[in-house]
Amino acid sequence: MLQIFAEKVMDVYRWLLENIWFVNIVLSILIIFFQRRNPTTVWAWLLLLYFIPGLGFVLYLILGQNFRKERMFKMKEIEGEVKYAVRRQEESIYRKKLKLKDPETGRFRGLMLYNLNEGEAVLTDNNDIRIYTDGEKKFHALLDEMDHARNYIHMQYYIIRDDELWKRIEEVLIRKAKQGVEIRVLFDSMGCRGRRGMSAAAWNRLRKAGIQVAEFFPAVLGKLQLRVNYRNHRKIVVIDGRLGFIGGFNVGREYLGRDQKFGYWRDTHICIEGSAVTSLAVRFVLDWNYATKENLFLEDRLFAIPEYERKGRDLVQIVSSGPDSGSPVIRDNYLRLIHMAKKSIFIQTPYFIPDDNIRDALLIAAKSGIDVRIMIPCKPDHPFVYWATYSYMGEMVQAGARCYTYNNGFLHTKCLCVDGIVSCIGTANMDIRSFSLNFEVNAVIYSARTTERLQKSFEEDIPKCTLVTKKKYEERELLIRAKEQFCRLLSPVL
Repeated sequence: MLQIFAEKVMDVYRWLLENIWFVNIVLSILIIFFQRRNPTTVWAWLLLLYFIPGLGFVLYLILGQNFRKERMFKMKEIEGEVKYAVRRQEESIYRKKLKLKDPETGRFRGLMLYNLNEGEAVLTDNNDIRIYTDGEKKFHALLDEMDHARNYIHMQYYIIRDDELWKRIEEVLIRKAKQGVEIRVLFDSMGCRGRRGMSAAAWNRLRKAGIQVAEFFPAVLGKLQLRVNYRNHRKIVVIDGRLGFIGGFNVGREYLGRDQKFGYWRDTHICIEGSAVTSLAVRFVLDWNYATKENLFLEDRLFAIPEYERKGRDLVQIVSSGPDSGSPVIRDNYLRLIHMAKKSIFIQTPYFIPDDNIRDALLIAAKSGIDVRIMIPCKPDHPFVYWATYSYMGEMVQAGARCYTYNNGFLHTKCLCVDGIVSCIGTANMDIRSFSLNFEVNAVIYSARTTERLQKSFEEDIPKCTLVTKKKYEERELLIRAKEQFCRLLSPVL
C-alpha cells in the first residue's frame, strides 16, 4: 500500500516537472485575477515562478496561499461590557471629555480613537509598567509571578523549546496545578516544531498534570506543516487578571543568551499591572477559543478585576492584528505615529522590511530634520530577510537617518518610540509578514515616563553598535550589493 502511494506521488512529481510551464501559467492567472494582492507582491511571485520555476512553485505552496483567511480565522466578537466601554470612550474622545494627565498626549487622541474603532482597544489609564531587556531577568520575574498565582495562569508563546528554561517553567506550572490553579498553555504549531521543539510526550506531561494545552493552526495529519503563513506570533502571559507579560522573548535557551550562534540575546518585554491586563486576557481567550472551539467568555471569573487599588499612571491600549483583522491595526499604528512625530523616531527591530507607506513616511521624516534612528542586528537569523533589511537601511542612511547594526549578539526587540511621549512595543516586527500574515499583539503606551525609559535602553545600546554611514554603505562589496538587490525583489513575500 505504501509503495503504491509512493509511486503515485512520484508520478505527480514527474508530471509537474514535465508541465511546469503549464502550472506556472495557471498559478499566474490565479495570482493576478483571483487574489486581491498588492501589485508589488504579484510581481514578486511572478518573478519567482518564471525565473526559478521548480523552487518558485514549492515556495508558493508554502508561503503564497491565502486559504480564504477571512473564513478560517473568523472569531467571535466581544460583546457586553467590553463593547460598552469602547462606545463610551469613543463618545468621550469625540466630545473631548477624556481627561489626559499629560497634555502632550492630547495630540494623539486621533490614534486612540482609531484603535477604539478598528481594534476595539479600550484605553486604560492606571497601568504600571516594568521593562525587561535581559532574558534571565525577564524569566526570573515570570517564574516568580507564576509562583504567586492563585486562580489561573494563561500562557501563549510562538516558540517553546523543550530545554532547561522550559523545565524550570514546567516545574512551576505543575506545582501550581497541584495547588488548584487553572492553567492553559497555547502554542503555535509551526513555532514549536523541529529538532529542538516540543514533542508530543512533552505536551502529554502537562496534560497528565491537569494542565490544558492547545495547538494553534495544527499541521496537516499531525505531521506535515507547510503553512508558513498565518502563524500565531504572539507572546502573552496573564496571571490572575492581575498582571500580564507581552513582548519579544520566546521560551528557549537562546533567549537567555546561551546559544553560540546568536550569543547574547537583546530583546524587550514588558510586564503590565493595571486595567490593560483585561485586554490581554481577552486577547488570549480569543486565540484559545479559536484553537479549542471552546467559549471561555462564559467564564466571568477570567475577566474579573482584582480588588486592589491600581496606582499606575500609564495610558495603554492593547492592539492586535492578523489574518482575522479588518485592517492592519498594528501597521497603521506604526504609520500614524511616524507621521505624527515632531522631534524623534526611535526604532529597534530584527527585520526592517517596511511597506511603501511606512518607508515613504520614514524617508520624509528623516529629510524633514526629525531625528530618525533605526537599529537592527548585525548577524542574520534569516539571510534573505537580513539582506533585504540592509537594502532598506541604506535608503534611510541616504535620507539622513542614523542607522545602527547591533554587535553584542542578536537584537530581537520590536519597539517604536516617538518624541519621547508614545511608544508601541510588542511582538510585531517592522516587516510585511508581521503587518498582514502573522497574528501579532502590541501595547501602545501614551506615557513620557515609560517611553523615555525605552529610549534610554536604545541609547545604552548605541556603544555596542556600528553606525552605518553613507560612506560605509556606498563602499560595500559588489557581492553584498547583488544580495541586497535580489533579496529586496523578494521582500514582499519574505
